Parts: sequence; structure tokens; C-alpha cells
Amino acid sequence: MSSNRFAVTPEPPYLVVTFASQRVTSKDAGGEDDGYGDMAAQMGELAARQPGYLGIESARDAEGFGITNSFWADEESIRAWKRDVDHLVAQKLGRQKWYEAYRVRIARVERTYGFDAKGE
Repeated sequence: MSSNRFAVTPEPPYLVVTFASQRVTSKDAGGEDDGYGDMAAQMGELAARQPGYLGIESARDAEGFGITNSFWADEESIRAWKRDVDHLVAQKLGRQKWYEAYRVRIARVERTYGFDAKGE
């Protein structure tokens, strides 16, 4: 895995919003993406323009379970992102047609460490 897929974050503390979701199964969705990929890309680009945004990391498995961690400078930045008009539309569509279930968790990052075999 390339290390450039990791968000570049400042020294802690900062906040993380963890969005864990189960997509509607392809059988239920007719095997179609139904605009999900485009909306996810748009939301990533929109989030990156929000004040207080620090970065994002995301993965989804073959069964449709995914986790997205977005990193933020402070609580007000997270609240502003949650209230963004375009984000509200995406949230509504997610509940109506893309997700069977999701969980949002917000936490404070106190320390970080890692490893990179390439020494980058």
C-alpha cells in the first residue's frame, strides 16, 4: 500500500469523524452504483474546501462495508460540515438509497505513530 493514501495531519490534538457504513447490497440495488461513486467523490472534494478540514482516509470491502475517517481541526468545523447544504442532500440520498445502516463517531486524536517501510 502506498503511503500517499494516508491523510497528512498535523501534530495532535485534532478530531476524527469516523463514518462506518454498510451499502445496500448490489442485489437490492440492481447491481448499479446509482450515482454513489460520483456523490462520494463530490463530497470528498467539497469537504476538502471546508475550513478546519485536515484530510480523509477511506476503504470499502467487497461486501459493501466501508469506513471513512475525516480529520478536522475543531468541533465547529465538524458542525459546519454537517450543516453544509450539499452535504445535507448527500446524507438524505444515503439514507434513501445507498446505505442499509451507518454509524458516525467523533473522537479526539491525542497521539499518532506509524511505520513506512520506504522510510518516507
